[in-house]
Amino acid sequence: MEIRASTVLPAKRENIELQTGDGLTLVGELALPHNDPVATLICLHPLPTHGGMMDSHVMRKASYRLPALADLAVLRFNTRGTTSERGTSDGVFEDGVGERLDVAAALEYAEFHDLPHPWLLGWSFGTELALRWGRDPLVDGAILLSPPLKRATDEDLDAWAAFGRPLTALVPEFDDYLRPEEATKRFARVPQAEVVGVEGAKHLWVGEPYVRIVLTEIVKRVNPEALPLPTEV
Repeated sequence: MEIRASTVLPAKRENIELQTGDGLTLVGELALPHNDPVATLICLHPLPTHGGMMDSHVMRKASYRLPALADLAVLRFNTRGTTSERGTSDGVFEDGVGERLDVAAALEYAEFHDLPHPWLLGWSFGTELALRWGRDPLVDGAILLSPPLKRATDEDLDAWAAFGRPLTALVPEFDDYLRPEEATKRFARVPQAEVVGVEGAKHLWVGEPYVRIVLTEIVKRVNPEALPLPTEV
């Protein structure tokens, strides 16, 4: 069977709730491989005021495929005030400030449930959350999809440089906010950062070829032994 955009591969899936330090309940889902997971992706979705949520397509497809193909645990959740088919998280959108507690809640969940080697997977607004609030000793590294570097400042990049953990930015050639040449200049402040320009891609990574590129680049950092990812199962 060819793996297509709608393919859902086997995994142990459960609805979860995260509890924030300010008393909110966030809704989410954890997808686990049938074997013990090698590492964990904690997904931080795009801007909820522009339709971003835990089901934003790249993150949904990561949860559909990577537990089976790469032995990864995939934790997705709606940040405060965000709605998806799973439900609505408590609270209201706080422009990336109050969401600091949402990131902390996800990391606490991963720690309490012994999810190994957490990596942050941020997309657009989610990259800002990763850079600003993801510098936790639990975190092995971060992968950023379409980072706009608007809310996240040079000071945040300098702090990540001092944090020392790996950082990979996947930057579309035709991104609406930050393109590869400028991204290379901005991320030069982080010695351990790698900027990967993706030819032909746009901010939303629409199209199965781009999804496969993203998933391959994720696995290359998190569990390279699982490469190459199959296109059929």
